[in-house]
Amino acid sequence: MHQLLNTLYITTEGAYLHLDHDTLKVEIEKETRLQVPVHHLGGIVCFGNIMLSPAAMARCAADGRFVVLLDRNGRFKARVEGPVSGNVLLRSAQHEAMTDKEKSLDIAKNMVAGKIQNTRQIVLRGAREAKAEDDERNLKKTSESLAGALSRLPKANNIDQVRGIEGESARAYFSSFDCMVREDRETFRFNGRNRRPPRDSVNALLSFLYALLMNDCVAGAEGVGLDPQMGFLHAIRPGRAALALDLMEEVRSVLADRLALTLINRKQIQAKHFIDRPGGAVHLDDRGRKEVVIAYQKRKQEEITHPLLNQKMPLGLVPHVQARLLARTLRGDMAAYIPYLYR
Repeated sequence: MHQLLNTLYITTEGAYLHLDHDTLKVEIEKETRLQVPVHHLGGIVCFGNIMLSPAAMARCAADGRFVVLLDRNGRFKARVEGPVSGNVLLRSAQHEAMTDKEKSLDIAKNMVAGKIQNTRQIVLRGAREAKAEDDERNLKKTSESLAGALSRLPKANNIDQVRGIEGESARAYFSSFDCMVREDRETFRFNGRNRRPPRDSVNALLSFLYALLMNDCVAGAEGVGLDPQMGFLHAIRPGRAALALDLMEEVRSVLADRLALTLINRKQIQAKHFIDRPGGAVHLDDRGRKEVVIAYQKRKQEEITHPLLNQKMPLGLVPHVQARLLARTLRGDMAAYIPYLYR
């Protein structure tokens, strides 16, 4: 089992990262604020105007550590990585599966099944924790809708039908998302998912968490030698990590959505952590981003038992494990891809 290496998130603009032998140093205004042994890091994610020395970037690329550059609000800008790793035969099998409609459809169906089942678990938990009867009733109704979508999924005979069921279940899920918000509903009013840019506090928080999770899913795919651009559920287009988006679907509600609700309901994220931008955009401020990053790292360290492997592991390893299971499926070592199901 892989060790869950730390991802270093740099959120203070103007920070400078450089190497000192086998230690990565982070300087702010020429003062060293952090020193981390390089071998403890799985990757580096930089928000906004962050500077990296050429030697630090080259060392990360050579060792297989990713460096991701995002803007201040978590929007992807660039990813620096070294030579492509992994067996070329695995990538060949992945590309062949893309042209095998039956195999590709089966993989996509199972990924969507995992997503719907996991979102339903989050909704049922929300219903149990609801303080108002209306919220509990709405969430139970949503859980029934999700169960209905799950029952129709095996009958889907093409990818468009699978995507239609996935989209329908996502709309049902988000239609009652605000019923799981128990604190400051005025600030955290949610009327559906929106992005690019997010136009309310909940969407700003979700978008930021999804950006963090997306990076981990790309790393999971690349870590086993898969091509993160070649997905089965999400349509392929230039610059889109379709496979990473596929892997993300199963754990999105567990790793990101549930954490967003926890941060809101425990008042760790409040109205003061958001900034209104021109044009109606809403973004987390510096303090908010730092709070979310810390909470996300802690959430990844929480121990779960993987239902298929029957093995305890940090939750943050799930995207890596699922990428490995997908690789085994593509190589023919498993009859079908089995999604992660949250308990």
